[in-house]
Amino acid sequence: MHNNDGMQEIVDEIARLLDASVTIEDRSFQLLAYGAQSGDIDAVRQESILRRRASDEVRAHFEAYGIATSTVPVRIPGLPGMLDRVCVPLRHGGVTYGYLWLLDSGALTDARLAAVAPLVERAAAVLAREARTGRPRLWDFFSTDPATRAAAALQVTGPVAAIAVRTVPDRAAGAMWRLPRGVLAEPGDGPELLTAVLAPAWQAGAVAATLQSAYGTAAGVGGTREDPGDAWESWGEAVLALRIAEHVRGAGPVASWADLGVYRFLARLPRSEIAELAVESASLGGLAGTVEAYLDRAGQVQETAAALGVHRQTLYYRLGRAGQLTGLDLADGRDRLLLHLSLKAAALIAEPGRHAPSRRPS
Repeated sequence: MHNNDGMQEIVDEIARLLDASVTIEDRSFQLLAYGAQSGDIDAVRQESILRRRASDEVRAHFEAYGIATSTVPVRIPGLPGMLDRVCVPLRHGGVTYGYLWLLDSGALTDARLAAVAPLVERAAAVLAREARTGRPRLWDFFSTDPATRAAAALQVTGPVAAIAVRTVPDRAAGAMWRLPRGVLAEPGDGPELLTAVLAPAWQAGAVAATLQSAYGTAAGVGGTREDPGDAWESWGEAVLALRIAEHVRGAGPVASWADLGVYRFLARLPRSEIAELAVESASLGGLAGTVEAYLDRAGQVQETAAALGVHRQTLYYRLGRAGQLTGLDLADGRDRLLLHLSLKAAALIAEPGRHAPSRRPS
């Protein structure tokens, strides 16, 4: 709940000092407070006051000026039906928590804006404090402990899916706050820098893609759960899917648990067992990509040779050499299965970006 009395005092004081029409909105463009009208009014301000929030079209127009990441006031030129205005991002700790809007008749110089900087900082601090105390407790909701999940007391309607996103400090910090209504997001404080997200199942893929693009890292989407009380299971899958997205070429940058085939089973194994399985293909060295391409294509020599851009005889030579190095017979189904699984396991324990060239989920 916003402290509207405190925010209204800030708005009134800024309006008095600048003799301008002032509004404050949160980062989702929900109106929090507004001052008395000074001079002309336009349709955008009128709509915001009457409906208590900006329309999606207005929001998109303003965000195109980079207000979500700007560290300085942004001047937005007028259009038919919209007056010139200044947007002052309300930032605290490197995160944008809302926006101060000022209708500008041309009198709002940089010096005058600087004069209200302490009030702007105060408003940003208020919003930041309320954001922290009003956190959705999503990490508790995803806990494996039933008592912790119950204490989170989130009211969510299914079906839902969890999303795990690898985040980067100070990069697209406000991205999660521009997500659709009904989507919960909470950054983590641990060393892994994960953001936990819970979304309606039908939106999960698009939400994951939006956040992954904003942070430029990777994301994993867990399976759908009809009962939100089982969302913690989807979260576990999302974390594993994220791991696969980061290690397996062709699976990322957004990996959906439902589409990951055998990796769903391998990723659940303890790391020691994955490493033990990976040993079976470790001797292949630079031939690993060739062998995996061959096995991924069910042993189709012509198709594999074409995909690798080599002659069939070259492929036969490489496969023969692979058999010598591993001691496994690629004509034997059991040996082929062992080697195939070993190559998939090797991807999961390799450093991200150091996998073989053909790591499509199978």
